[in-house]
Amino acid sequence: MNPFSRRFVRFNWWALVFIFLVVIAGSFVRTTGSGMGCPDWPKCFEQWVPPTDSSQIPPNYKERFSQQRAEKVEKFGDIISVFGMSDVAEQLKNDPNLLKEEDFNVSKTWTEYINRLFGFLAGNSLLIIFFWIALYYRKNKRLLLMSFVNLILIAFQAWFGSIVVASNLVPWTITLHLFFALIIIGLQLYVIRLVSPSQTQHIHLSKELYILVWLCFVITAVQMFLGTQVRESIDALTRLGIGREQWTESLGLPFFIHRSFSWLVLGLLAYMAYKNERTYKYKIIRWLFIILAIELLSGVLLAHIDMIGLIQNAHLLFATILFGILFMMVFRIKLPSQ
Repeated sequence: MNPFSRRFVRFNWWALVFIFLVVIAGSFVRTTGSGMGCPDWPKCFEQWVPPTDSSQIPPNYKERFSQQRAEKVEKFGDIISVFGMSDVAEQLKNDPNLLKEEDFNVSKTWTEYINRLFGFLAGNSLLIIFFWIALYYRKNKRLLLMSFVNLILIAFQAWFGSIVVASNLVPWTITLHLFFALIIIGLQLYVIRLVSPSQTQHIHLSKELYILVWLCFVITAVQMFLGTQVRESIDALTRLGIGREQWTESLGLPFFIHRSFSWLVLGLLAYMAYKNERTYKYKIIRWLFIILAIELLSGVLLAHIDMIGLIQNAHLLFATILFGILFMMVFRIKLPSQ
């Protein structure tokens, strides 16, 4: 009998949904350039409910928020200097573009505000889960520890997200931001693995497919970081007015590796799906193949359809779902002898 209540298990799944919503909302913020739609935090233009008209914004807000931003960048520079990144810190501190506040834009303001609302839901969901465990399941030390670590990480992620924007989207900060998001998703999936009966059922595979699952998982994780670099390059090319017909020759090695590995994973999962239908018939492997097919389709459309922002969001969402499914699988797969 499962020692955890159905309500607790269900709430953990909802917390995972909220985390995914933060990822996709953050992607919308990124593609629409809405990161500074709310120049202050946790309020937005010093209001809990954002303004809908320029007449509602505080006077001299650009000068006031620019100073706050400068102080944040200064502190962040001091932190990364401790880790041997003094050159990067000096570059950030002396970049005049970081102190330029944008004009009020109601669409960007509310895009960023909705992103913060999803972050609020996700963060408070993890907070509730931690206290829930502390009150009723504290004897499970591993579960208590994992929920506490994830709570700290999502709080750090919220702070670091503001740094990513304040530092004018320095490429390595975006990659690190994604890295922490994947860790949070992974830890929440592990918590679900500990409490949900459906996730304790083993998936018995041959040694060949066992290795393929791990290989696909590793390649997918690498792919997500390469995709971040490609996305940065596409944004830069778009700002320079360079069209899609010139993207391939301008994106460089990360793009070619990213594209080649995508087809490699497709081939591996197609083979895995074929073996699964002949022998095992696991639904999770079928879903893996379907999600990857959609992911690759969004990648192809990204290069040919004039809907860059929307397709980028879909591309990231399905990549994250694919990562999540593979992460669940590596915990559940077993060799026949195990």
